[in-house]
Amino acid sequence: MAKQTKEQLLKRQFLDPKNYPYGFSRSGDFSISESQALSRYGCLIAALVDGFLEPENDEDEGFLASARGEREPQTVAERAWCKYQKRINRPKMGSIYGSKSRGMSESDDMGEESDVEIELDD
Repeated sequence: MAKQTKEQLLKRQFLDPKNYPYGFSRSGDFSISESQALSRYGCLIAALVDGFLEPENDEDEGFLASARGEREPQTVAERAWCKYQKRINRPKMGSIYGSKSRGMSESDDMGEESDVEIELDD
């Protein structure tokens, strides 16, 4: 795979269809400026964090330092990236209702008749 430059990464829009299938701006998690900054700088920050691109200037160093937690995020893009990481790495909540009741078997769940015979006393 060819190594991408900073300019190529800035031209690509950052998307996360797994966690945000309708986009960052429609999720309700991010403000308008945060979703725009995340879409614009997300590919660059991800490449810096993953080590695919070396930091070239102070801005890149700032992205990397705030993403690693070495300093507080100072720009909108840095705040949006940190917020994005917190959102996608938060623990998944379970259902309060559980999955299946303990008395149901797979055949009951599929609508098939079971082979259990029930005797009734007269």
